[in-house]
Amino acid sequence: MSTIFLPLQFLPPELAQALGDGQRLDTQLMSAHTVWHVWGPAHHPALVLLHGGSGSWTHWVRNIATLRDAGWRVLVPDLPGFGDSDLPQGCTDVDALPAHLHAGLQQLQANGVCSGPVRVVGFSFGGMAGALWLAAHPQDAEQLVLVGAPGMGLSTSQRVPLKGWRHLPTPEAQEGVHRHNLMALMFESITSMDSLALSLHAANVQRDRMPRRRLSSTDIVARALPQLQVPVSAIFGEHDALYRERLSELQAAMPRLAQRWGQWHTVPGAGHWVQYEAAQAFDQALQRVLGSVPA
Repeated sequence: MSTIFLPLQFLPPELAQALGDGQRLDTQLMSAHTVWHVWGPAHHPALVLLHGGSGSWTHWVRNIATLRDAGWRVLVPDLPGFGDSDLPQGCTDVDALPAHLHAGLQQLQANGVCSGPVRVVGFSFGGMAGALWLAAHPQDAEQLVLVGAPGMGLSTSQRVPLKGWRHLPTPEAQEGVHRHNLMALMFESITSMDSLALSLHAANVQRDRMPRRRLSSTDIVARALPQLQVPVSAIFGEHDALYRERLSELQAAMPRLAQRWGQWHTVPGAGHWVQYEAAQAFDQALQRVLGSVPA
């Protein structure tokens, strides 16, 4: 297992300095490599953060240092098919990811990167991956936190109006679509779409190698929740575009489905990418869900 320090030149200086102790590790299942990014002392309890669709570890860029400084060993993979991780052969949607996450965690534990069951926090597509992972491998974790997760079978009458960009001939035209898509899906306030968010999004979508994903529009997470043996909690932005007009229904449904329900938190004023748009409020909610860091 190779270890290198992360290149962070693309981040603002203050943020790059805060995350400068991060390391990059590789795990492998069959011939597919999954890249993991790791912060914090190895003896600290481990927290796995799973990013959203068309994303990478940078979906968590505003939260990692806070979690590390609170006492967690923070592990953030680029999910298979995204970021710097390989797209495994035959992998077309989220249901192929649990085997790679399970194998990756086992390899990290065998190499002393982390020990014991972890806590898992999954954002959007990563929330789906986390639910399916722990349904298939309940021994891997002791808690699941869903953040803006789809797959609950609750469609909204307001379809998210995303636009295509790959066919556009110039970077300027592509940037215009990226701005539109960020506001349509990810953010509630235009002031949240700063230059960092735009650059991270543009870099991430270019490395999305799992197109035509369809399971997010089904009830795959709703069907997985009754199978989970770990406590389940949820954090959603008040204006999450995936659940406009239906967030209260979601809040009522999750405790009925999860065998071991934890907490629900709504972050006021935030959209789908809640941990970026309202990082401080999100971090406080997550701290309440996780509780004190185990000794």
